[in-house]
Amino acid sequence: MQIDGACHCGRISFTAQVDPARVMVCHCSDCQVMSGSPFRAVVPAAVEHFVLRGEPRRYIKTADSGNRRVQAFCPDCGTPLFATAPENATQVIIRTGCIRQRAALVPKAQIWQHSALPWIDDVHALPGSPEQQAFIPPQPAAPR
Repeated sequence: MQIDGACHCGRISFTAQVDPARVMVCHCSDCQVMSGSPFRAVVPAAVEHFVLRGEPRRYIKTADSGNRRVQAFCPDCGTPLFATAPENATQVIIRTGCIRQRAALVPKAQIWQHSALPWIDDVHALPGSPEQQAFIPPQPAAPR
């Protein structure tokens, strides 16, 4: 599948060829912290099928697995874009949130499930709104 994406401000953009069957959700604590979310959805692309426009900022992080990974993000808006090996990279792990076709990239697997937040399976049952304005959670009663 041909995809394209960009950071929030548009300074960094990319195109890639990916296999939609390889989309996964990662629940590791690094992904939680670096995404500001309870998990991160990603899809790998071979480096030869990934074309980057613009120069992201890069940060090397050693994961709980012991693997060192370059974390690439926009230096202006901070959007996380991808991760890759610091040397001899063969693939780029693209953050699906910055992919224009993200709705078509349905996760097929989960990893680091022991770090998943205990409430994650209950989110679908929460009341909500299709837009921001409609739902405000009730406030607890003030003590008398």
